[in-house]
Amino acid sequence: MIEKQFKNLDEQIEILKYRGLVVNNEEYAKEVLLRENYFFLNGYRHLFTDPNDKNKYIEGTTFEELYSLFLFDRKLRTILFKNLLIIENNLKSITSYQLSKKYGYKEKDYLKEKNFTSQPEKRKQVKDLLNKMKRQIRVNGRNHTATLHYVSNYGYIPLWILVKVLSFGIVSEMYSILKDDDQEQIAAVYHIKPDDLITYLPILANYRNLCAHEDILFENRTQKEIDHTIYHQLLNIPKEEDQYLYGVNDVFALIIIMKEMLKNDEFKDMIIEIENAVNALDYNVNTIPTSKILFKMGFPANWDEIKDIERSYLDHEERK
Repeated sequence: MIEKQFKNLDEQIEILKYRGLVVNNEEYAKEVLLRENYFFLNGYRHLFTDPNDKNKYIEGTTFEELYSLFLFDRKLRTILFKNLLIIENNLKSITSYQLSKKYGYKEKDYLKEKNFTSQPEKRKQVKDLLNKMKRQIRVNGRNHTATLHYVSNYGYIPLWILVKVLSFGIVSEMYSILKDDDQEQIAAVYHIKPDDLITYLPILANYRNLCAHEDILFENRTQKEIDHTIYHQLLNIPKEEDQYLYGVNDVFALIIIMKEMLKNDEFKDMIIEIENAVNALDYNVNTIPTSKILFKMGFPANWDEIKDIERSYLDHEERK
């Protein structure tokens, strides 16, 4: 096995130049590489490589262009992450309200197996998840101000407090094992079907964690695919063999999910921020067209029109 040897900044620059990358300002490039990490920056090279030689950059590609794509992805993560946190908080609030109203606000009441689905094939999942939640109470009960307050003063932690220390992944899984009526009540707040919400939540949790850990976002693909929606239809997204080419398991699929779960003004603000980021990228990158990057994201040419589709119109269409 060939070992990877440490390369100093000068050697890293030489590797980039050998592969055809234009480095106009070596001192600036070294500063970027020191702060951002050669390995992470190099993860964005694929769109700029020569189709006939993947070890070489397209002629004329500059270090600044490569770094611009890196920064665009960081900006995109920042925009999406703050809105994913809004969705996470909303979901936790709605779920805790529904379950507390129905089953009680003490953990000895709301953490009973009988409060969850009775499907035999999900019995083990229910037990495992309840154990995870009880473990969170034991581990975090005295580590967070809110939970400590309730444990110390009341001897229990209400669900609306517990959800603050539960991961998005756990809350997502919890929704999937709720009773049908509880799933319907929660999904109704978003005007979507429970089955769709069951699909959406793991995707949201996956992207939330990806954003939090600064992984490459723009070309990410999820294992789960979302069903065809009215947004695919209204945006006239092209199909191939009855399968939409955009918005299925890509970043645009995430945008569609967020369209359904954010308030109209929150969603519009998010899209405007993404538009500004795309415009800045278009200004800074010349070797490849911005459309090539948007394609990797699963964004159709008219992607920004989704912000002008009002929920009131959709609700009317569903009632027809």
